[in-house]
Amino acid sequence: MSTTADALDLVILVLTSLVPALIYLAWIRRTERYQQEAWGPVLSAFAYGALFATITAAVLEGIIVGLGNAVSQTYPGPEFIFLNSNSSVGVFFLVLLVAPLVEEALKASGVVGNSARLRVIADGPVFGASVGLGFGFFETFLYGLGAYFVGGLAAGITLIIVRSVSSVVLHGSTTGMFGYGYARSKFGSPGAGAGSYYLLAVGMHAGFNALASVAIFLGLLGFSGVTVDVASLLALLAAIGFAFWAIEHVRDVIQSSDYPALLKGSIRYQPRPPAKKS
Repeated sequence: MSTTADALDLVILVLTSLVPALIYLAWIRRTERYQQEAWGPVLSAFAYGALFATITAAVLEGIIVGLGNAVSQTYPGPEFIFLNSNSSVGVFFLVLLVAPLVEEALKASGVVGNSARLRVIADGPVFGASVGLGFGFFETFLYGLGAYFVGGLAAGITLIIVRSVSSVVLHGSTTGMFGYGYARSKFGSPGAGAGSYYLLAVGMHAGFNALASVAIFLGLLGFSGVTVDVASLLALLAAIGFAFWAIEHVRDVIQSSDYPALLKGSIRYQPRPPAKKS
């Protein structure tokens, strides 16, 4: 294949990954109607998630996996089997714990880094979703690039499309919820704050990963054939449904925070009562 054709394929993969993420980004930004954030800071947060958070997460997860494998080989007892990424327990540990903890922490750092730009609570989930969508875009591109090298352009595009309606949306949702909690803490809102919402983001991420990895888990447990195919399809549909439910919830908290009167039990403005005559 010629260099020109390879370059064209690369451009197609980038655009197929980027366009859906930018559409979601515009959708989230427009949700904040009354004090809408400017495009510059939003795109900057998107770029942070795409470049710094994604690449750093890949490096850290690689280091953790390498260290885990080294420890499990040095101490081959059953109590360390979860550190072996080639074992069934190791796969569960990586997908359900390591990846959510590392990735959500790095995406959260993008929200914290934009703390000075938060004017109202609604800005928190907007910036959070921006960072998460950037992360989802670049991660999806990398997965699509891997599929392209194995199965060609069609395989790369197919994987990117599937991830664009599932993983990309999920990443925007989880960091959007952390951004909401962080903004609540920043502005002194009573109730759950940044720490609680970080754990919520990790839990959402782990739950999504569990659904997205059903085929792997069933294979490790010895299942095969139609059972795995049907279960995988149902799990994928559930994962897509969960991702879109989550992003709609992020939009709900943006709308309620942008216009607090929409919140249940919100304290509406009341004029000060006249002073009593002495």
